[in-house]
Amino acid sequence: MTIFDKTYWDKNYSDPMTMDGIVNAREHAKYLKAFLAIEHVEITSIIDLGFGYGHLFREMMKTFIPYRAVGIEPSPYAFKKARPDKLRPVESTKLKLYQEGIVDWCETDRKRENTFDLGICTSVFQYLSDKELKIVLPILASRIKFLYLTVPTNVELGRQVSELEFKDEYAIHRTRDEYKKLISPHFTFLGSRVLESKKYFNEESTPFTDLLFRF
Repeated sequence: MTIFDKTYWDKNYSDPMTMDGIVNAREHAKYLKAFLAIEHVEITSIIDLGFGYGHLFREMMKTFIPYRAVGIEPSPYAFKKARPDKLRPVESTKLKLYQEGIVDWCETDRKRENTFDLGICTSVFQYLSDKELKIVLPILASRIKFLYLTVPTNVELGRQVSELEFKDEYAIHRTRDEYKKLISPHFTFLGSRVLESKKYFNEESTPFTDLLFRF
């Protein structure tokens, strides 16, 4: 997995307040809250699987006010910037932060905090090899009921080069179909960015009533 040192952040996040998931972090949180509220899905525990500078994690915490939350981040540089007092929405939220990557987290058994209602995983999968994804995906599905996932496909990474003149030299290029093949055995796609664990739900037990949109 990529070592996310200061060079990575300086190059890839040189203008963070123009980036998806940062400048519009509040909109992402409001969208997910509304999406889940339609089906009366309650979120009391959250994990962010690579919180970076913490913008989206903070907004999700403020929006859902979870009883329990965990954040992991592999980059020593980004992790040192994390401020628990800024991330925790209320004093009653039990928040823990770990400097580790998603593979490390999946291979660590912290029994009392291994399951979550909601996982946030934004711009992480493109830095994992196929072998690593095959390791983490079944574990994520066993620990997380709903996953808010964003990952750029090869098309989007290509657009970054042609339209923004930016190339992420660390990212692995995969097609949409390649990601679906890796993810589909473990999660059901409910809508834009929202996945449901097949470990916890099927067509009979899901709280989501629009079965047409499950694939």
